[in-house]
Amino acid sequence: DTMLESYILNSSVNQHNKESLALRYLDKNITTYQDIAGKGAKQLPFDQIKLDISAPYAAADADLVLQLHSILWPQIKKIKEQEKVFKEIDMPLVSVLSKIERSGVCIDKKFLDKFSGELSERLHVLEQQIYKEANAEFNINSPLQLQEILYDKLQFPILKKTPKGQPSTAESVLQELALDYPLPEIILKYRSLSKLKSTYADALPQQINPKTERIHTSYNQAITTTGRLSSTDPNLQNIPVRTEEGRKIRRAFIAPTNCKILSVDYSQIELRLMAHLSQDKNLCKAFQCDADIHRATAAEIFDVELSDVTNAQRRNAKTINFGLIYGMSAFGLAKRLKMSREDAQKYIELYFTRYPGVKEYMEKMRNLAHKQEFVETIFGRRLYVPDITSKNFMHRAAAERAAINAPMQGSAADIMKIAMINIDHWIQTCDFKITMIMQVHDELVFEVATKHIEITSKEVKKRMEHAVELDVPIIVDAGIGNNWDEAH
Repeated sequence: DTMLESYILNSSVNQHNKESLALRYLDKNITTYQDIAGKGAKQLPFDQIKLDISAPYAAADADLVLQLHSILWPQIKKIKEQEKVFKEIDMPLVSVLSKIERSGVCIDKKFLDKFSGELSERLHVLEQQIYKEANAEFNINSPLQLQEILYDKLQFPILKKTPKGQPSTAESVLQELALDYPLPEIILKYRSLSKLKSTYADALPQQINPKTERIHTSYNQAITTTGRLSSTDPNLQNIPVRTEEGRKIRRAFIAPTNCKILSVDYSQIELRLMAHLSQDKNLCKAFQCDADIHRATAAEIFDVELSDVTNAQRRNAKTINFGLIYGMSAFGLAKRLKMSREDAQKYIELYFTRYPGVKEYMEKMRNLAHKQEFVETIFGRRLYVPDITSKNFMHRAAAERAAINAPMQGSAADIMKIAMINIDHWIQTCDFKITMIMQVHDELVFEVATKHIEITSKEVKKRMEHAVELDVPIIVDAGIGNNWDEAH
């Protein structure tokens, strides 16, 4: 599989298709499928292309794969870990993903149609509120008209400009303006519901396959730089879960008659990987004692007993825990916690005082990335950060943040892939029907006959928790329901 071979060698490169690889490694342009079949709605299926055109195309295509393989494979074999990742993780996963895609997932079309109607009504109400606040009617979806209302008519402060020098109406800008003005907040709500309606409530029913009466997403193995899977047509990774409306979309993913949905997900896997990779004594101890990690961090930072930690302190500690593993700066933390930059900096310093191993690990990754331009997952998958040598400070800083986070995100992705392969092997030995229907971030979703749900939950949980042995326990949460929202 030349796409996966190329991806293993360097996931930071954008394209791994045959056309791109032919140009990169063989310095030649090839005949593409579009060249012989046409584009878009008029594109012909392969069986309708004349044999004197299709045969040479297919032969050249097969030969190209062999030519590319003869260049890519020797490079992979030079690095034993790369070869192992390819043979033991990425290639075995192909057939697992193929089964998930072919199985698809059951969707409640009536529920979505009704929900789409509800969203229309709510959007109309928000529309009227926006017009009232703006004291004018305009096209809310037009950045130009919105810009005129916010900056010319209402004289809001210009916080950021577009590359063309126009005042920005981007989401991050509206969020900042919403702290002081009601209109941007209503617009953000309008945008959020509008996207939910068009992307999911309206689009999902259109994507139900007439033969299977189910939705079939496509999983991409060679898109993200960290090794995480992504999904397209439809994208199931992006359904918002923090809002009631987003969770309603998940309610449309249902179990067929006499079946249940089983949702199983890794608990705080990246923080656990941070403990394992950094070997920080306090962080490891908190996970080994099965402590509430955010409460434990709050107790450390605010120097209080565990029992005295307030909900606000735990919330702040949670933001710090997750923020720092993504390389968040004092400025970013201050913004998130709505406090001064000085106070945020104090929090960060306190955090590193309590978890010195984390700081050492971050420095080590930063230095390693500068030295070799890549970092690795615990399985040896290389994650390249080419911008680490950039003269542009912003690009370089982003690459440093990526270098710190990539080993955790990449290792979490690899652990999930190993778990999927192991679960698939187990499913093949079962004398009852279990179907893996979705993989979303740190979560796996199954469709299981109701009478076998308990044994499936136990066996899946076991295989996910033992996909790899870390120096801290891996914990998996399982939920069961008639739909995805109930199970999650």
